[in-house]
Amino acid sequence: MLKEIICAGFGGQGIITTGILISYCAFETGSQFTWYPSYGSEMRGGTANCTIKISDEEIASPLAKDIDILVGMSGPAIDKFIDSLRPGGYLFVNSSLVTGRTYREDINVVEVDTEELAKEADNPKGANMVMIGALVKHTGIMTLEGCGEAINKYFTEHGKAKFNEANQRALKIGYEKC
Repeated sequence: MLKEIICAGFGGQGIITTGILISYCAFETGSQFTWYPSYGSEMRGGTANCTIKISDEEIASPLAKDIDILVGMSGPAIDKFIDSLRPGGYLFVNSSLVTGRTYREDINVVEVDTEELAKEADNPKGANMVMIGALVKHTGIMTLEGCGEAINKYFTEHGKAKFNEANQRALKIGYEKC
């Protein structure tokens, strides 16, 4: 099973971190993965995206052209990558910022009010965790439990264990409410 994922938005939305966390979850659950970031020199406010591939087998190239999953945290990000989303693929839309759009009928669209759900989880900076929870639920690329454990481990290893509880709340609410 090879899954090609693009996470895209603007700097400051946690796009690169989201990609790292999805990749780390894949690693911790025994999958092969590649992760390839791309961002403008402006960083916060500039464009940011990353490509992730997850597979049970060795991955020959990190480049993706026929993506299975697009996490679009901003309108311009969706516009840039939606044509690369294969029929039957998943588009996760940050409906906190992107509203009033219609999308192709041959894809699965999951609108996630990341900001509202992050606030509900008492983690106002946890929009990306909410989105990861929704992605795990709808795509089945990993279990919620495995993903949660991997995220806790990642933050603990990086000296940020104090965020584990809040991250788990946001991850869980994204899974349950989307």
